[in-house]
Amino acid sequence: MSKESRLKFSADEILANVPVKEPLIVNGVKCHGGFDDDGRYRSPRTLMRVPAIKAWQEQHRATSGMALVEIPADTIPPYMPNAAQAKFLLRSGVREPMVRTLTEIAIVEGFGAMIRELPVPPLKSFIRENTEGTALAHLTTGLFEAHARDEAGWSEEGGHRQMWEAARDAALSKPEISSEIFASIMTRRGPANPPALFPELGEGVERLIRFMVNVLAIEVFAASTFAWAEEVLSDPEVSDAPDDTARLVRFIRSDEAPHVEYLRTALSEIAARTILTLDGKPLAANVVVDQMMDRSIRMMLRTRINDRPMMIREVIRRTAKVNDVEELMRQFDALGTSWTPPSRFADVANQSSATVG
Repeated sequence: MSKESRLKFSADEILANVPVKEPLIVNGVKCHGGFDDDGRYRSPRTLMRVPAIKAWQEQHRATSGMALVEIPADTIPPYMPNAAQAKFLLRSGVREPMVRTLTEIAIVEGFGAMIRELPVPPLKSFIRENTEGTALAHLTTGLFEAHARDEAGWSEEGGHRQMWEAARDAALSKPEISSEIFASIMTRRGPANPPALFPELGEGVERLIRFMVNVLAIEVFAASTFAWAEEVLSDPEVSDAPDDTARLVRFIRSDEAPHVEYLRTALSEIAARTILTLDGKPLAANVVVDQMMDRSIRMMLRTRINDRPMMIREVIRRTAKVNDVEELMRQFDALGTSWTPPSRFADVANQSSATVG
């Protein structure tokens, strides 16, 4: 296969599935992905998408000499509640925080369908250098659509939203779901259009880069959340279906890997080029990507180490049916994990050191 054909793909190729012998059936619903002849789970839409991303990454390194954009592991706090805290609550009969968490994950996954609606300005209108044969050139010809289908499902095929709901219902025996969870999520969502960091780029360009940076940050932070969920839901002491739910979460984690990689690749391709302002002046794209990434990480940190602990404690106090809720809280807090943010983000925390999940 020639270099050119390795770097350019049609939308149908990006969306192509690995052949599978058996489909993944969840709660009677055919979901994406499936199992090969050896019984291994194969993620959806990865036949050409995964090798394409690898080829674009290799091209980026070879032509730019720059590393791929990365969110450092030291910026990601432990999840709240941590695995020990979540298991303690479940053993104590306090299920609402876990029910709410898994329901919120499923709902947010469903929001992933929105990525296909993101307007992408013509690349030549704001990037000076050539973008042919890049991940950037394939955002609207397969990559965004594949991401949307993975998260929210497609046609009659279920996606991550349905898989998370199934994992919750199996592990916790179809718990009652509060009708206000969706409203609560919408209330906590930040402004659709935060103040522009680079107004000289115009709304369309800034929105595109900001959206990709935010989704990358969400995906990277979610990786630790999904690892947490697998650890909790695989424990037979607190899960009613430890094997089935752990498998489902592993499948989802496998499906998410291409999302992180294509977003890292496309943002790296932008950072290695020159962005043009509305009046045609050059702007160092790496500065744009770095500053937007910094803002996104700060937003994620505020949610995880400030907002989420407050919300979880409020849910425990409101829903725990125990004789001594204060004693429950003391035992819960004793299982917390101490975490200190990197010095460059120390100002985000209420204190320089935070106790989180």
